[in-house]
Formats: sequence, C-alpha cells, structure tokens
Amino acid sequence: MEIEKPPVDRERVIPSGERRGLVIVHTGDGKGKSTAAFGLALRAHGRGKAVRIYQFMKVPSARFGEHRVFEQLGVPIEGLGDGFSWKSKDLEHSAELAREGWGRAESVIRAGDHFLVVLDEIMYPLRYGWLALDAVLACLRERPPHVHVVLTGRGAPAELIELADTVTEMAMIKHHYKAGVPAQRGIED
Repeated sequence: MEIEKPPVDRERVIPSGERRGLVIVHTGDGKGKSTAAFGLALRAHGRGKAVRIYQFMKVPSARFGEHRVFEQLGVPIEGLGDGFSWKSKDLEHSAELAREGWGRAESVIRAGDHFLVVLDEIMYPLRYGWLALDAVLACLRERPPHVHVVLTGRGAPAELIELADTVTEMAMIKHHYKAGVPAQRGIED
C-alpha cells in the first residue's frame, strides 16, 4: 500500500439545485446492495422520516436480522415473494406475488406519505418479466417530488440506470462462499 497525504486544498463545489426525492439504484454482483439500502432506511428513520421497505424475494413470514430490528424500530418491512426462484415450486405463483406486491409498493410510492421507499431485490422480477419495466419507470417518474426510492438487485436494466439519480455497482472482488465458507446469521441474514 502506498501512503498518501490527506487532501487539504480541495475546491468545494456548492450544489445549486433544489432538494428533491431521488431514485437510487444499488446493483452489481457484489455483496452489500440490500445492506446499503437498509443503511439509508436507518438513516432516514433516525431523522424521523417515514420509511417503508418491500422485499420482492422474501416470504411474508421471513424473520431475518433486518426484519427483527426494523420491527423493533417500528419501520414496516414486508416480504412480497415466496423465496428465490431457484427454490420456488411454482414460478407463475411467484410472478403473481411479485405483481401483487408491486401494486402495494406502487400505491405507497404514489401516495407520497413516505420519505423513503426501499424496493429490495426488485431486479429479479423485472429481469424475469414478472413486472413490466415501463410501469415501474412510469411510477418513478410520476412519484411525488419529495419521495426517495431505492431499488436493489443484480442486473439493473439500462433504462432504470438512465432514469436514476444515483447508481452504485457493487463489484465482487472476493467472496467467502466461493472458498467454501457457508452463509452466516448476522452477516447474510
């Protein structure tokens, strides 16, 4: 590692735009997409803002670590699916659940009562064709101007990346699973 000097003379750019709701996308093959979205949810909740989280691939009865803590904090988090597609026994049912869940999420976004809405793992139902990309894009464009929306998942469509205000791609450099270390509670859930 090369040691560097901390920056002391940096030109400060002062934004001239108006504060508004943002569309934020966390995508890529690396870990941390959902975790980053949950961090934003905690930050917003800590500021007294209304937050709602939808998880498109988790079952409604899921009790992962994030469900437990958000429940304790009073932040609504809702599983909309029946598990990841490779575990599903009925893909048409999975698609139906995604469409029903999107209907609920879209209503909440359009209502404008929440500062932040997280659409966790929405890229899977978009990529599988279970949700119409045009409908999601329309909702994001037409949402009330103060509503922030975070969308997570691998393989974000180019149209969504184009629409978004902020896009972060998580790159996998190394993953413990590939070395044979199994998923661990408190890290993966």
